[in-house]
Amino acid sequence: MFQAFPLGPLLIWTSVVFLLIGTWLSIEFFLRLANAAHLSLQHFRDYAWWYLGAFLLGGRFFAMLAQYRVYLNNPLQIFVVWDGGFSFLGGAIGIGIILFWSTRTHRATFLQWLDVLLPATTLGLTFWWIGQFFAGHSYGKPTDVFWGVIYDSIAVRYTVPIHPVQLYYAFFYLFLTFLLLVIRKKAVRAGTETLVGIICASIVTFFLEYFRGDFAIPVFATQFDFVVLLFLFLSLGVFAAVELVLSRKAMFIYEGVLLTVFGGYALVRSRLPFETFELRFSQFLAVLSLFATIVYVVVHRRRYPHL
Repeated sequence: MFQAFPLGPLLIWTSVVFLLIGTWLSIEFFLRLANAAHLSLQHFRDYAWWYLGAFLLGGRFFAMLAQYRVYLNNPLQIFVVWDGGFSFLGGAIGIGIILFWSTRTHRATFLQWLDVLLPATTLGLTFWWIGQFFAGHSYGKPTDVFWGVIYDSIAVRYTVPIHPVQLYYAFFYLFLTFLLLVIRKKAVRAGTETLVGIICASIVTFFLEYFRGDFAIPVFATQFDFVVLLFLFLSLGVFAAVELVLSRKAMFIYEGVLLTVFGGYALVRSRLPFETFELRFSQFLAVLSLFATIVYVVVHRRRYPHL
């Protein structure tokens, strides 16, 4: 694989090249979409360094989280920023956090910004996953299909053909980018792009992660856990929808009931006779993202029926 190529006295990592290309194109795409949606870009000038720092720190944090065993065994590795450990999705999440904070008093809601941020993120992820393919990161499981690839790298534990799962993700996110653009032209309510994008990304991520063969943080769950999560997010959605008409006392009672019920389940969960199955941490996050997005969009549309 073309992990790196020489450029004079320098050795250029292919994954870094694709990361920079993806970052540049996603920024351009994001600004164009925001301008077309008549969203103010002034706060990007006011908080430019905050956005840059959030992108770099978020990308580094999520990359270290995915490979936490490496950094636990060698904590000094945290400061080796040239090791290629960076998550574009983590950087986008970091930008989303600053975007939520800096636009909380603006006329445009955060969901309207998410409708712009999501297509730009999927475009950037397309190039980031191509870079992961060349770097041999996030590799797949052994396979007999004719398009399987073989890595000659100590970072990959298989010496037989494996699924090029990185390319599966790249093709999917490229398709999703074009799909969101089509939806954007026909959408009549805020949140349509966000809802469709997160639903598609969550479902495909949950499926494609079964083709991954690299190390991941394991999550042991039961089917009943997902039922509880569903009711938790539904309860939070109901609370967010009615909190404006609740008295302060009623709010405390509602919050207390939620904390007691779901906190109690978390305490007794290990003692319940339910069969568990193993998931990758990214699959668990995909499920959480799916539930949270549906609840957020529904509540937003109830609060802002004109958007």
